[in-house]
Amino acid sequence: MLDRTQPDQSSNAEDNASHGASDHEDKPVAKSRPPLNWFKRAGQFFFALSFSSLTRRIVSLNLAGLVALVASILYLSQFRAGLIDARAQSLLVQAEIIAGAIGASATVQTNAITVDPERLLDLKLGESYGGPDDSLDFPINPERVAPVLRTLISPTKTRARIFDPNGSVLLDSRDLDIVRTQPLPPPSDKLNLVERATVAVRLWINRGDLPLYRELGRENGNGYVEVADALQGEKRSMVRVNARGEVIVSVAVPVLRSRAIHGALMLSTQGDDIDQMVTAERLAILKVGGVAAAVMIMLSLLLASTIAGPVRRLADSAERVRRRIKTRVEIPDFTRRRDEIGHLSGALRDMTNALYKRIEAIEMFAADVAHELKNPLTSLRSAVETLPLARNENSRARLLEVIEHDVKRLDRLISDISDASRLDAELQRQDAIPVDLKRLLGTLVSVANETKLGHDVAVEARFEGRGGSDTFSVTGHDSRLGQVVSNLLSNAQSFSEAGSKVRLTCRRVRGEIEIVVDDDGPGIRDDALERIFERFYTDRPHQGFGQNSGLGLSISKQIVEAHGGRIWAENRAGPPDEDGAPTVAGARFVVRLPAL
Repeated sequence: MLDRTQPDQSSNAEDNASHGASDHEDKPVAKSRPPLNWFKRAGQFFFALSFSSLTRRIVSLNLAGLVALVASILYLSQFRAGLIDARAQSLLVQAEIIAGAIGASATVQTNAITVDPERLLDLKLGESYGGPDDSLDFPINPERVAPVLRTLISPTKTRARIFDPNGSVLLDSRDLDIVRTQPLPPPSDKLNLVERATVAVRLWINRGDLPLYRELGRENGNGYVEVADALQGEKRSMVRVNARGEVIVSVAVPVLRSRAIHGALMLSTQGDDIDQMVTAERLAILKVGGVAAAVMIMLSLLLASTIAGPVRRLADSAERVRRRIKTRVEIPDFTRRRDEIGHLSGALRDMTNALYKRIEAIEMFAADVAHELKNPLTSLRSAVETLPLARNENSRARLLEVIEHDVKRLDRLISDISDASRLDAELQRQDAIPVDLKRLLGTLVSVANETKLGHDVAVEARFEGRGGSDTFSVTGHDSRLGQVVSNLLSNAQSFSEAGSKVRLTCRRVRGEIEIVVDDDGPGIRDDALERIFERFYTDRPHQGFGQNSGLGLSISKQIVEAHGGRIWAENRAGPPDEDGAPTVAGARFVVRLPAL
């Protein structure tokens, strides 16, 4: 085995040297600039991230959630509804104050008493014509109302209109230029495409279930619902949307004096009064959303770099492993992350190491098989070629005996090689189940005592434990574990003298089940304690050459390690001889398997 492994090591060294030489030749001679390289690497990093499918999904999903949140805030914001209610209440209070001032100081007594002769004739004795309220008319004087209206309306930046009891317009703050108002919106056919789209979006956002505002101008004020109610003595407020999509809040209150309705006062907001406040609030939300989007993009990129980058490196390494089977490719180690990426890295590293080990084992197995098959084939070929040249029957009989021996040897080798080659696949396909070693070992000992495998050597079993409380169960394949123990018992019987015993002991050692097979044979040479588990190695001086394939212990070790256990051999110390030198009482094989 040592001779066969040395060429592989030298070839690997030559490959490493050649790779090192090629790497050295690829290095640039000129020194690069560190800042430029840093910016170049940073650009390549962000470029790779931007085109990563996983990165795009992370950023898109995070931004989609943020956009949905901002859109819902902009569309369903309660700020606009609260602002409209507050504006309507303030206009109502202003209207009551202004209407009271107009009713108190802006009416004119006509200094004329209107007398109805027919009503005088109908009066009886002792009756009067009527009270002053019935005889005097106090109409609203526009000339006296204008200064009062100018004083009270200027600070409020609202539009005021006064209607007489019939609904006709007496005064309009727009005509008096008390407050500079926006002109009426131009017809829709005079707007360009962008303006039409802006107006349509604003109208769709602000309209909802609000009625459309229509400018009546000098028409009868009863066309406004709130004015009609005010002329009936009720206060009323309305919220509408004009053709530009701007919200207009209007209130109307009656102008009273001596409990008589002399007209109605209507106050309304400018077209962009409320919209400017709402727009400012939405701009603030958009600014906050923009900052949050920038922060979310950066955090998403960082998150993606901690996920997509390692996953890409693992995928590239796995691809290199697929392409370069003969040379080892190191999988990046992210096991320190303690997350799914770390678990994936550890699993890939373990899988790759197992793959390389299996490839190396297959290569070594193929080389060993070719070497072991070559010897009997060479001997068989020589015997077959010499057979026609044999001069007598004795020579021909010896040659036939050699041919028969080589054929049997080939048969044993092929059988053992076939068993060893399908061992891994069989262990991988079959599911591990709990195996009761106490029952399994008892059955194997009974079979060994009945057959004795051609040797008059008995086998006794002993189970050590705390009464019946200890269980001897492991997880694995009962047939293969039975093959290991049967092989060890057969091996021990073959080295023991007739009439002796082979002792099998099973005990629990902490979290493992230990199986010990002792014999009274000559023991194992010190230089062969490790080599006996090598493939095709055999050390049986008492048997003829080619009687054993040398695969039994190798297969046993392979089965035990597949079950997560260990197997080793040692010599049992015997009493010292006459010179006081230590002696060997026999060989001992120890198997330890993880307990269930």
